[in-house]
Amino acid sequence: MSNSNPTKKQTGEFLLEPGSILQSRYRIGSQMGKGGMGAVYKAVDLHLAYTVALKQTLTLDQALWKQFEREAHLLARLNHPVLPRVSDYFTEGNRAFFVMQFIDGPDLAEMITQRPEPLPPNIVVAWADQLLDALIYLHARERQIIHRDIKPHNLKVTPTGRIVLLDFGLAKSQSADTSTPATRTSIFGYTPRYAPLEQIQDRGTSPQSDIYALGATLYHLLTGTKPPDAVSRAAALVGSKPNPLRPANEVNKAIGVELAAILNRAMAQNPDERYASAAEFREVLRGVGRSDRPFAMKHSDDHLEDQPALAGFDDITIVRMDEIVYRERLHRRAGAAAAIILLTAFAVFCRYYSWNLPPTPDKDEISVPASPERPAPASQMRATSEGHRSKQPRPRTQDRHQGIP
Repeated sequence: MSNSNPTKKQTGEFLLEPGSILQSRYRIGSQMGKGGMGAVYKAVDLHLAYTVALKQTLTLDQALWKQFEREAHLLARLNHPVLPRVSDYFTEGNRAFFVMQFIDGPDLAEMITQRPEPLPPNIVVAWADQLLDALIYLHARERQIIHRDIKPHNLKVTPTGRIVLLDFGLAKSQSADTSTPATRTSIFGYTPRYAPLEQIQDRGTSPQSDIYALGATLYHLLTGTKPPDAVSRAAALVGSKPNPLRPANEVNKAIGVELAAILNRAMAQNPDERYASAAEFREVLRGVGRSDRPFAMKHSDDHLEDQPALAGFDDITIVRMDEIVYRERLHRRAGAAAAIILLTAFAVFCRYYSWNLPPTPDKDEISVPASPERPAPASQMRATSEGHRSKQPRPRTQDRHQGIP
């Protein structure tokens, strides 16, 4: 497999210059953002004369190109107001691109950094309601879709107050019947502060993984504090240390105890202790009230045009191909199976070997050897000698009269 992480020099060669035209149709404007595997540009569709977002892959890895194409096809089949629409996919100049709906407005990571205080709880709960409606749509499809990278950086708010879930680069499509084994190669990855423990440890993801990530995102929006990562929480539990995840109402007094408890359950380390579905999560959130009043940050167009959003280390998604992980997992499982077989064979052997041990002599037949310093008593020696003679086979003799051997 080729290197999937291009160097800065290679990345610079991949990036598009403003004014570039692709497919004789898309004129590149400003760069809106850039991550480890891709960049997003604001562009103009010259055929239809409207603004679009153009996403470009920066990887050299052909397998990751396939994943990029899969993301485009996956989004093209979706139709939900919280999800962006994809209209085109193409390759040009040894680079791959897809065109999607342009979402005007800042992402929530930007909004948090621009505000001196946490976001209003009723507004955050209203956004959560929209997002959970999208998760219900994704999780209920015949080919269930798990987003696997919900975080503030992947959420944008439009001027009308509508929230949009972006970046399906880590999304996993699988049969809703979890007993059916997945055969499609996908991307393994996570963002530390928002990913559940089972995703970080590569133990498989489910709709409950998205519930955890959304809970962690809501915690950040409501408290203004990034939640501790799941590994740190697990380490604290094992080390009998205080839970680093403080209840949200202790961090922000404007949050009620009921809402804080809802977040705690959504962020439970054990997937079985989280909400069973996005529908259940939405139902309990609606119980604490929400606001449908549009809310959007006032922002400068210059800021959005010229300054791509910067992500902190905790917002960086750690990525590798799931195909490699699958092989490693097969090796681990094969090793475990081999160990079980060897242990079973050894147990059978030990049991068989015990059946073939020589018979244990009776206690009365055991003779104690004489010590060099103290010879055995004469009576014991005579008894031993007589017993020895009695056990020796009598030599065969021939009867001269009968001729019988």
